[in-house]
This record gives sequence, C-alpha cells and structure tokens, in this order.
Amino acid sequence: MANDMSSLATQEPLAVANRLRPALLKLARELRRESHALGVTGGQVSLLIQIQRHRGIGIRDLAALERISPASMSGYVDRLERAGLVQRTPDPNDRRRQGLSLTAEAERVVRSVKSRRTAWLAARLEQLTPEELAALDSAVEPLLRLIEDAE
Repeated sequence: MANDMSSLATQEPLAVANRLRPALLKLARELRRESHALGVTGGQVSLLIQIQRHRGIGIRDLAALERISPASMSGYVDRLERAGLVQRTPDPNDRRRQGLSLTAEAERVVRSVKSRRTAWLAARLEQLTPEELAALDSAVEPLLRLIEDAE
C-alpha cells in the first residue's frame, strides 16, 4: 500500500501539471492579446511592468530577470525607447550604467493594459458558477507560491 501512496504522490503533481500547463498558457495568450489593441506586444508589456516594478534597473539586471542575453535586452529596450515608452537615466554612481524608467506614456499604457486584462478576465469569471469561482479563488495563493521562486 505504501508503494501505491508514493506512486500516487508522484503521479498527482505530474497529472495536475499536464492539465494546468495548457490552461495557463492559453490564459496567458488571451491576456497578452488585450495589449495588442494598445499598440504594444505582450512581451513589451512584460518589460514595461518589470521596469515599473524595478525603477532604475539596468539592462543587464533586466536581462537576468527575463532570462535573456543582455545584447538581446538592449535591442528590446532600444525599441521601447524609440517608441517613447522608456527613458535611460545615467547612474550618478557609475557613469557606465544607465537606469531605466517609464515615460508618462508608458505608465498610461501599462494602466490601460492592466485594466483591459482585468476586465477581460472578470467577464470570463462572471460565467462561472459560485462554486467554480470559489475554487479558482482558493487556487490563487498556491499558484502565487509556485511562481514566487521563479521571479
């Protein structure tokens, strides 16, 4: 019986992962689409949100957060800067380093994207039964714990 229990314990997370992964990927894809109407991609919004959270972050640190090369990140930041969404500010302690911050336009875009995404998700959640909504609500904290270490 102990083998059955340990086997069940190993299979359950894998089974849940196999069911949860496609659902999360589809949800993320749908939420990213909400940013396209504002003229930005989901990837750009992700970078803007990271810069907003970590004001003054440098390209190298931002690249590490996003798990891409600093050279690639530099290209992404250049495009955001040309679009008037990001500005670089020289670091007063290190002349070689520049900190990144959002422009007023980028702050507006981020607010709009978050609002659109929340409205889209709320409209879908309204279609659920109270029991289904409660089940999703109770899953939020465990999901947040799963991703805390990844950030």
